[in-house]
Amino acid sequence: MTSKLKFRSNKTKNRRLLSAKYSRFLEPTGLINQLRRKKWFSPAKLACIPLLCLIIALWAGAAKAQDQELTPEYLKGVLDAVWILVASVLVIFMNAGFGMLETGLCRQKNAVNILAKNLIVFAIATLAFWSVGFSIMFAGEHPLIGAGGFFLTGESGTYGLDAFPAGLPVPVFFLFQAAFAGTAATIVSGAVAERVEFSAFLLFSLLITAISYPITGHWVWGGGWLSTMGFRDFAGSTVVHSVGGWAALVGAYILGARIGKYDENNQSRAIPGHNMGFATLGCLILWIGWFGFNPGSQLAADENVVYIALTTNLAAAAGGATATITSWLRDKKPDLSMIINGILAGLVGITAGCDGVSYLEAVIIGAVAGIIVVFSVSLFDNLKIDDPVGAISVHLVGGVWGTLAVGIFVEGANIFTQAIGIISIGLFTVILSTIFWLALKATIGIRVHPEQEYNGLDISEHAMEAYHGFVKEPESLETGVSQDSSQ
Repeated sequence: MTSKLKFRSNKTKNRRLLSAKYSRFLEPTGLINQLRRKKWFSPAKLACIPLLCLIIALWAGAAKAQDQELTPEYLKGVLDAVWILVASVLVIFMNAGFGMLETGLCRQKNAVNILAKNLIVFAIATLAFWSVGFSIMFAGEHPLIGAGGFFLTGESGTYGLDAFPAGLPVPVFFLFQAAFAGTAATIVSGAVAERVEFSAFLLFSLLITAISYPITGHWVWGGGWLSTMGFRDFAGSTVVHSVGGWAALVGAYILGARIGKYDENNQSRAIPGHNMGFATLGCLILWIGWFGFNPGSQLAADENVVYIALTTNLAAAAGGATATITSWLRDKKPDLSMIINGILAGLVGITAGCDGVSYLEAVIIGAVAGIIVVFSVSLFDNLKIDDPVGAISVHLVGGVWGTLAVGIFVEGANIFTQAIGIISIGLFTVILSTIFWLALKATIGIRVHPEQEYNGLDISEHAMEAYHGFVKEPESLETGVSQDSSQ
């Protein structure tokens, strides 16, 4: 009996000692400190945890796909699909660039409105393009308009694609093209900024991405009449940028100028943007996004991707340089907004022929675009077309020049065919955009009330401020004129 009590006493004592020894592990900080002392919890080893999880996931995926023969064709198809997915993400990220650019070049009282438009427009474009736009653009063999496989229900052949792995999977091809459709609609946002009804802009974006853009896109990229004629537009100087520019031009004209933009003598007044840091950041984001826009249009991961990326970059650099020099000589000061628009004009200009021009020709195309955009901004200003961010000059004028440049520099292209494509797409877009804008004007209205415009669209349309709690600009800086002269 005594030995049993002694054994139990020793057992209880050992348990207490063991509990005291490991009690520090019951506290999270104690456990972490102990692991650190043992070198089990170093930052380097912690960083390996996600990599280990990824290896396990890939291993599991490989086990499930062990029946798939890993042929060179299959691996090439996977590589192409992954590259186009990355390019799609880069193009989608350009929406952030457009948002920053337009917000910075406009007044702070409209910042929320502009950011909201640039964010929601891609959502609308995705849904509209998924339901009908993609099918109109790529399905069928009719020379004027496509049809079939609506709501992405068709097979690869429905949309003119070879079956995987010879061609891209339908989902990734759709995602890339939806990003382009969203870009065309976003271009309109800057030209009609600071006075358009939010609801009217959303409806117009829906119409252009579901109907107008897909039809003209079918003419060029969907096997339509312009493609059979020999019209060339590799990544969309006309198909994307000029279409957005034409629609923006019509919208800006029908809307009219902002209050205070022109004085009693019809002389233009400068209405400066409120944040050039935003505008510069937006330009850089767009520049980076263009490395998905142009190289991604190769629709394959091959040696031409890097070549296209370099011609794109050279044109952007040349456009920025010549726009800087031109504005400096004309205005005696280098204008940051013109530097930004020169870079973007160079990017738009090279988009049509980035796959077929030499490095020197890319520099020439970008340099001419940079010069043109400076004078184009002044021209539209004098024509009483109020474009707060220069979107029409960058995308429409730059797109027209870039498409014509294909006929000048690219072997096998014809400048007269290029001109026919520019004119036909331009006329169609202007007619359809006019119908859309006038229909919206007659029904829901497209321009905000003057009092709403004066107070800012952030408050009148969204009931919030982008800079709540910060010191506001004086009225003369917010509107470009005093309250009395703006009414």
